[in-house]
Amino acid sequence: MSALQERSALHQLAPGERLLGYGSVVPAKSAKGISVNLGGVIANQFVNGVGAQSGAVGSIAEGMPDTSGALLLRVTDQRVGLVKPLDGTPVWEVPRTWVIRVERRPRTQLMARFRLHYADGSWLAFLTMRRRTIEQFRSLIG
Repeated sequence: MSALQERSALHQLAPGERLLGYGSVVPAKSAKGISVNLGGVIANQFVNGVGAQSGAVGSIAEGMPDTSGALLLRVTDQRVGLVKPLDGTPVWEVPRTWVIRVERRPRTQLMARFRLHYADGSWLAFLTMRRRTIEQFRSLIG
């Protein structure tokens, strides 16, 4: 990872909070594919919309704001959240205890796909360029 991404991942940590890991991700519900025909546009909407999120109104996953583009997913000993990759501004974070596991999903696109599962049964899907990013999150979260 770049020094800029590491600085962004370390930005605004609480005193005594330890950064355990981070990686570049794209929330599946905001992913944009490239296509040159109507079939490709429909396929992108289907792949990115279906299976991007599960959870009722008021669930942990439903609380994530709409975003666009790549973000850093960071895992600390206290929180799991998304921050902007250039300046580390938090986009959305939850207490570490609310995230219970990482599930690797079948690759349906160029990018690898995974889900973060939350304590209330909801989940969010993310895309990343590197499978080892998913393995890192699995080793940290479970």
